[in-house]
Amino acid sequence: MPSASANGPLSRLGVLLPLAVPGPFDYCLAPSDPVPAPGDFVAVPFRGRTEAGVVWGPGDADLPEAKLKPLLGRLDCPPLSAENRRFIEWVAAYTLSSPGAVLKLAMSEPSALAPEAGEILYRASGVKPPRLTPARARVLEAAAGASRRLGDLAALANVGPGVIRGLAAAGALAAVAAPRAAAALPAPDADLPALPLSDVQAMAAAELRRMVAAADFAVALLEGVAGAGKTEVYFEAIAEALRRGRQILVLLPEIALSAQWFERFRRRFGAAPALWHSEVKKAARRQTWRAVAEGRAKVVVGARSALFLPYADLGLIVVDEEHDASYKQEEGVIYNARDMAVARGSLGRFPVVLASATPSIESLSNAARGRYRHLHLPNRHGAARLPEIVAVDLRRDPPPRGRWLAPKLRAEVAAALARREQVLLFLNRRGYAPLTLCGACGHRLQCPNCSAWLVDHQRLGRVQCHHCGHAVAKPETCPHCGAEGRWRACGPGVERVAEEAAADFPEARLAVLTSDTLSGPAEATAQLRAIEAREIDLLVGTQLVAKGHHFPHLTLVGVVDADLGLNGGDLRAGERTLQLLTQVAGRAGREQLPGRVLVQTHMPEHPVMRALLAGDTAKFLEAEIADRRAAGMPPYGRLVALIVSGPDPAAVKAAALALGRAAPSPEGVHVFGPAPAPLARLRGRYRERLLLTARPGIPVQALVRDWCAAVRLPRSVRLQIDVDPYSFL
Repeated sequence: MPSASANGPLSRLGVLLPLAVPGPFDYCLAPSDPVPAPGDFVAVPFRGRTEAGVVWGPGDADLPEAKLKPLLGRLDCPPLSAENRRFIEWVAAYTLSSPGAVLKLAMSEPSALAPEAGEILYRASGVKPPRLTPARARVLEAAAGASRRLGDLAALANVGPGVIRGLAAAGALAAVAAPRAAAALPAPDADLPALPLSDVQAMAAAELRRMVAAADFAVALLEGVAGAGKTEVYFEAIAEALRRGRQILVLLPEIALSAQWFERFRRRFGAAPALWHSEVKKAARRQTWRAVAEGRAKVVVGARSALFLPYADLGLIVVDEEHDASYKQEEGVIYNARDMAVARGSLGRFPVVLASATPSIESLSNAARGRYRHLHLPNRHGAARLPEIVAVDLRRDPPPRGRWLAPKLRAEVAAALARREQVLLFLNRRGYAPLTLCGACGHRLQCPNCSAWLVDHQRLGRVQCHHCGHAVAKPETCPHCGAEGRWRACGPGVERVAEEAAADFPEARLAVLTSDTLSGPAEATAQLRAIEAREIDLLVGTQLVAKGHHFPHLTLVGVVDADLGLNGGDLRAGERTLQLLTQVAGRAGREQLPGRVLVQTHMPEHPVMRALLAGDTAKFLEAEIADRRAAGMPPYGRLVALIVSGPDPAAVKAAALALGRAAPSPEGVHVFGPAPAPLARLRGRYRERLLLTARPGIPVQALVRDWCAAVRLPRSVRLQIDVDPYSFL
């Protein structure tokens, strides 16, 4: 907005910075300066440094002109579209985060805000050098009438780069700065032949194509048993979006372990998609960010952070394994990427596909209410059949003392290996043992920063906290009693199961697949290819092996401890355990060879185990949904968690009590706590929790915003708000 000035009117602009600040800051423009448009990336002074931000709109006319700092200029970058800006504001409002903190997710690669540096080309200037050697003559001949890169010119003239630099210094070669052309991206071809689809697959694919063609918001829940061919079905939606020139985003939960998915994509579309996750190198991230903003990247595949890239024309989002807990961001801006993807589709008026063999109760509820279209693939593709699932009751058939594989499971593994079939032993616990204690005095090795035991990692030669990452070499003597060599491992981790399996089956080629054993995506890809190539007989792994992998010769899955996820007070414990066990069971018998799954459990009568063994997950989910509806729990009620933390436990307790006293109490709202969090100390900070529950339809964000604004907390105390919490630690 204009304001008076002794030197003429100034323009005020509100600029949002990628910082955890309440809103845009005002800057001014001189009358002669070009006025940036909303969405333009600009450079501004901020607290003694230069920051990049986004023009968000007009400034605040009430701010005194003398306090305004001048905008430094527009950055040479495609603007952030109105659709992307609306999404940032929506996420900030929903998660009770600052818009600047959400903008930081969209500006995650600052180097991409300027075009790539130009390159220097050389051409003959017409000036004769003082000394003309044969080498110099060849260079001048090659540079006559054409500008060439230094390396190209050196190769053409068969000289070293020093000869060219010498000619440039003598003025015989002119150095010309030329803009570097954007790297060409291979274009996926929507019209390459697709794999043949079954009648059920074809019907689901046709519905997805219709949704894309309608170019309007809609959500489809694509449910199908493991091996049903969900990926090939939603590939047809991607093909339709490509034909219409739109950009597509595919979210995957374990991007580093998705080599098979990428190979299927290349076969279907003839080119690789653009990739976005934390392991991508900086130069590639920069190129991808620019290509997305410029509309050159047509298909992006990534982790949850890919949702915030500055898409020029997004027309479809696919969330694969939509139930997966890894879509929940637990630090900084706390959000669920699945839910934010649906919101992004609603804001942009385009379809969203949620795919899973074990959909979340939230998605199933939305489908039952008619909010989502429900497409179901009940059978495996082709001749493959679902595996037989059998319980091993550890109360009646326990392993020998100090061992973890029951006799029945060990015998089945031996038989499968004798048939030259592959076997997977699954335990969702990293390391060698979850607890290490002294056999002399009972002292337990505990994390100095968290309320957690240190996990023994024998392969790495250390004990480690899985919450804060603290790791040290295992001490030779007990720090409490001084006893030497008396450490006792309690409970199994995958390393301990692998040790037992290696002893029982010494001829089997064994591999351990966990986040600890993989150094990065390249090693993960190599391991998966080795399994496909039958270079590995026996695989021991955590949940990383449960998601979407297709191993044609894997016929037996042994679940070492199926009860592991059922303990604790997690609202979703039963649902998550059933999802995980169903997913890992789905690795067995995916082609002609029949599959078999042995589930070791102390609780075969538990509803989760009964549902798994009977192959009737629907019955369990119906009961779970009924319980949640009766208790007013999500998706039939709202939850907001408030976590108060700080280095001083007394200050944290006092702040939490102050929040508790100010808690809102309208009809339909109840606040529990404060109480110490189950993980009462994390990364050196003491933690108290409050939990707000509310009936559907109550605007919990406004309620919580007013609640927190009424309580002044000390600077040493941090308040973290988690709308729709998944973790209750």
